[in-house]
Amino acid sequence: MNPVYFLSWICFRALYKFYFGWRVYNPERVPLTGPVILASNHASFLDPPLVGAGLTRGINYLARENLFRFPVLGQILHQWQVVPVDRDGGGAKGLRAILDRLLAGGGIILFPEGTRTRDGRLQKARSGIGLAVIKSPAPVVPVRVFGTFEAYNRHMRFPRPCRRVTVKYGRPMLFEQLRTESKSCSKQRLKEIYQQVADDLMGAIAALEAHADKETFP
Repeated sequence: MNPVYFLSWICFRALYKFYFGWRVYNPERVPLTGPVILASNHASFLDPPLVGAGLTRGINYLARENLFRFPVLGQILHQWQVVPVDRDGGGAKGLRAILDRLLAGGGIILFPEGTRTRDGRLQKARSGIGLAVIKSPAPVVPVRVFGTFEAYNRHMRFPRPCRRVTVKYGRPMLFEQLRTESKSCSKQRLKEIYQQVADDLMGAIAALEAHADKETFP
């Protein structure tokens, strides 16, 4: 972590602890070094820093590329290791940037649903994350956040205090067979593989329960 990232990490951990009373489960399942994809459900703007704050390694985030045009904000985003992507997050330039971070041994947070839920329920996964997973050698850790929709969803202007938020990390998934198959299959089958990976990840996310394991305080 660079100094700006580390300071922000400390501040977010304090925010989640004292404002939301956060809970963290199984962060030890995330590799401390090397490339890793964190695939999380998405209910709130609180989700990306919550997933990252539960870990003791630096993580790359995604943000719309037009935000980098603002001088001060752009510098902060660079220090936070943010990857610029287009509005839909599925452009070739954004994918290349994601893969570059992974090939350099970084970790990155991706959301299979693509956008925040409107009603608090899990959404259908989009195939874009499947493409990123297949094109990279990184293990994928399913992650589920709880309580962020109730604390600060898209219908709220301000976060609600003392609405407990929780983040839980699942066991790494490798997708080795599908990665091997993708190297020689047809284009149609390749599209099916991308969606299969996305669906498998959403299934793993859905299977994570809020309090099934012993709590860990990182």
